[in-house]
Amino acid sequence: MKQKQTAAVISQREAAPGIYDMWIRTTLAQEAEPGQFLCIYPRDRSTLLPRPISICEVNGDRTALRIVYRVAGAGTGEFSRYQAGEDILIMGTLGNGFPVEEAEGRKVFLMGGGIGVPPVLELAKRMKADKQIVTGYRDSQTFLREDFEKYGTVYVATEDGSVGTKGNVMDAIRENGLEADMIYACGPMPMLRAIKAYAAEHHIRAYISLEEHMACGVGACLGCVVKTREIDHHSHVHNARICTDGPVFDAEAVEI
Repeated sequence: MKQKQTAAVISQREAAPGIYDMWIRTTLAQEAEPGQFLCIYPRDRSTLLPRPISICEVNGDRTALRIVYRVAGAGTGEFSRYQAGEDILIMGTLGNGFPVEEAEGRKVFLMGGGIGVPPVLELAKRMKADKQIVTGYRDSQTFLREDFEKYGTVYVATEDGSVGTKGNVMDAIRENGLEADMIYACGPMPMLRAIKAYAAEHHIRAYISLEEHMACGVGACLGCVVKTREIDHHSHVHNARICTDGPVFDAEAVEI
């Protein structure tokens, strides 16, 4: 059940230039699942809308959530200045997460690109599978890499070639001769399109988490839709709301 509440910042640090890592104490941690997200409300009301930010991690006793986000404008810029002990207004948990149990005992790619890397961490923690974790970054600022190494074999791609494979996550798969029979991924649309094509070519199932600008975050505004193969029961057309029907979809079910 989603709820709006005033939570508390436990800690915050800059993990890489423009990338911030925050822990929030909240009862929402009790029900959070990999792939879900929060809406965070700026104090500056001139910014109007909450900012959707993916859940990166849940602590061991499920009393706190971790978010790792990029400063992209006024709202996230405000969040980056929050200090330990300050209040933070949030709503969650939102969206449908990854189907973790389906991968149990199987060989799986967990793939994240850019700011799509953080949502994959909690997935890596919970999944009981042969995990090959493939992460893509712009440069040598490979945030969360050490966290991932606790949960599986990590392969890194960087656009400038400073760490790991030069290129993207698909280049890392090819260079290392990797294979899997399922894919779970989050990242920018070009990356997800390539993953969808790869999955279709190799006849394997892929679950992808779509990144999209959102207004309400609860499915009311229809501001974040994706074309689908099937007719949506809410709007009776071939689309789905990323915020409520997703953000995670079977790659075959969406047209991207």
